[in-house]
Amino acid sequence: MPDTHEGRLAAQRMLLALNAELLSHDSATETLQRWCADHQLAAQPRIVARLTPVVQLADANVRALLHAAADEPIRRRRVALVCGTRVLSEADNWYRPGQLTAQMNETLETTDRPFGAVIRPLGFHRRTLETRLLFEPLRLGDKSPHTGDLMIPHAVLRHRAVLETDDGTPVSFVIETYTGDVLSGEK
Repeated sequence: MPDTHEGRLAAQRMLLALNAELLSHDSATETLQRWCADHQLAAQPRIVARLTPVVQLADANVRALLHAAADEPIRRRRVALVCGTRVLSEADNWYRPGQLTAQMNETLETTDRPFGAVIRPLGFHRRTLETRLLFEPLRLGDKSPHTGDLMIPHAVLRHRAVLETDDGTPVSFVIETYTGDVLSGEK
């Protein structure tokens, strides 16, 4: 993307469009899958969750968001959601394994399937707690043309959300950080 007013405007539009898509759908994974296909980010537009081992106990805030008792097990899963060679988001997900089936828990522990795809049978919905633009291309400076490409930071957008079942039972608390690769073209 060129570092011009038009390039910045295009980046701003793309970022706002992605944010609107994420806010209007319950599954970030499915939204990213469509985004990857629509923007031709990979020959095979399929989202894969690359697991990153992490050990961190859920703090009191996470437990409160999940309505979890002090002794209820909470698991944490950190992933990078990847389409082709592009990391589109990095997610930290704390979830209540007791609210999932044994098969769902096993799949989450042993495969690269994204969380939303695994728990889809629960019919969850997403309650967004916070949306934050981390990159605002139009605030970068003057409107005169520049040479070269627009410098897009690694992190461009962050969402905090709780995934709940139809009866309002929290299943997961997630912090998703979307990367500059969401603003890329075909690779």
